[in-house]
Amino acid sequence: MVRIALFQPDIAGNVGTIIRSCVCFDVELHIIEPCGFPLDMQRVKRSALDYINHAKIFRHASFVDFFRDEILQKNQRLILATTKADKDYRQFSFEESDVILFGKESSGVPSDVAALAHHKIFIPMKNQMRSLNIAIACGIILARAV
Repeated sequence: MVRIALFQPDIAGNVGTIIRSCVCFDVELHIIEPCGFPLDMQRVKRSALDYINHAKIFRHASFVDFFRDEILQKNQRLILATTKADKDYRQFSFEESDVILFGKESSGVPSDVAALAHHKIFIPMKNQMRSLNIAIACGIILARAV
């Protein structure tokens, strides 16, 4: 089953909403720290509700640790969801072992992290809008990936 990874998330409420999506699709959530808020489950639970009791959450102290442990050692593909991608997520062929990475709400991922992604995908939007809320984007892509 695909997995979701969040790179240094800024907003606890978005993490809680993404936890709910991950539980509903029965996928793991990997949180790459540091977060832009104190990562305590009480703060996240406000939006995750009782779903948090069913979540498979893994915390990583850094992107280096995450990449080594989850991508390299397990020989997985890292798929970056970004507005700077060239592949429409609807035409992308997901594989069961893919890890879909979402960047910080405020700034995405740094270029060195983006360079390590095996593929980059985007959600097409109308009216030249900048981006969707990360929790909404995660739900859209996750529904397609599974």
